[in-house]
Amino acid sequence: MTGLYIHIPFCASRCIYCGFYSTTLSQLKQKYTDAICREMELRKQNIDKRPIEISTIYFGGGTPSQLSKEQLQQIFSSINSIWNCNGSIIRKNCEITFECNPDDITEDFANFIAYLGVNRVSMGAQTFDPARLKFLHRRHNANEVKLAVDRLKSAGFDNISIDLMFGFPGETLTEWEEDIKTAVSLEPKHISAYSLMYEEGTQLYRMLEKGEIEEIDEETSLAMYKKLIDLLTQAGYEHYEISNFARPGFRSQHNSSYWNAIPYIGIGAAAHSYSKDYRSWNVDNIHQYIQSIHDNKLPSESEYLDATTRYNDLITTALRTREGINLTKLKDEYGEELFLYLTQEAQKYINLHEMKIEDNKLSLTRKGLYISDSIMSDLIFISNIK
Repeated sequence: MTGLYIHIPFCASRCIYCGFYSTTLSQLKQKYTDAICREMELRKQNIDKRPIEISTIYFGGGTPSQLSKEQLQQIFSSINSIWNCNGSIIRKNCEITFECNPDDITEDFANFIAYLGVNRVSMGAQTFDPARLKFLHRRHNANEVKLAVDRLKSAGFDNISIDLMFGFPGETLTEWEEDIKTAVSLEPKHISAYSLMYEEGTQLYRMLEKGEIEEIDEETSLAMYKKLIDLLTQAGYEHYEISNFARPGFRSQHNSSYWNAIPYIGIGAAAHSYSKDYRSWNVDNIHQYIQSIHDNKLPSESEYLDATTRYNDLITTALRTREGINLTKLKDEYGEELFLYLTQEAQKYINLHEMKIEDNKLSLTRKGLYISDSIMSDLIFISNIK
């Protein structure tokens, strides 16, 4: 099985916190659409002769809903013609996720993406507070999120995911609780929630550096995360990954492939690909990307992943999940040395009830979730230290 990720970098305006590659150069949309369709052809030609099964498709951004109907139709037609031939197939009931901004979801647009075959929509609500939305430079208002959910449901969408954000400067625990309750009231099948991050290079980071805003204190941030887990699990959501919650049967299949080392192909500027022993990444410049594809060259660099690198990737991905790391599989795939290293290093956290082993799977306990970054960092294997 293989996931297919398609990066659409266009945004009408930039949010102050976003560290993903994006651009406001809307005049390049058609050239970019042509380029990603051509890149899929080049990628298919460069894959070895074994047929592959596309198990999930994910349109991320940027803002995929910024493309026109004609451009989206062109991309979907290319997907079907390129990945449904010569033995390769798109799996029946393939999960097809489309990221949208709430204000882009009109009744007509919801019906159109349903017609294309999209069966899961991920929508960035972030918050329902007008002042915090303005602070983030989001284009939508709180009511547009509710309207968008109603329109998607009317178009037949059952699998709707909402993104939330917490830890705003000056935000209170009570305000965060209201955001969670509002999201739950919309009855999405999936909720992702992330602490506001100050990534270098973003406007938000520059505001912090200049002293224009203050980062929320660690104690309040932790209390918000605990409140998130309590309220969503009480509402019937499964906490299946550090930042992700789903109704039973509605986990994100595509994102789960990242956490479970399932290969994926990334299409578009700045997109990443992974295939067990190798990973690659496309250039994060739309002009260079389009030119390279025009010259029939894949605009990417790659690296070989040895056992140690793959082990370290496993620590920072699989340990994020509820199931954790399968120790039998780890020993078989990574060898005795890394197996012994992990089990020995993890023992102190097991003794502190921050990790556990059940059914031969090593995972974080709820107590361990609160210090997950520290635990993962400690379990990373560093070889050849002098």
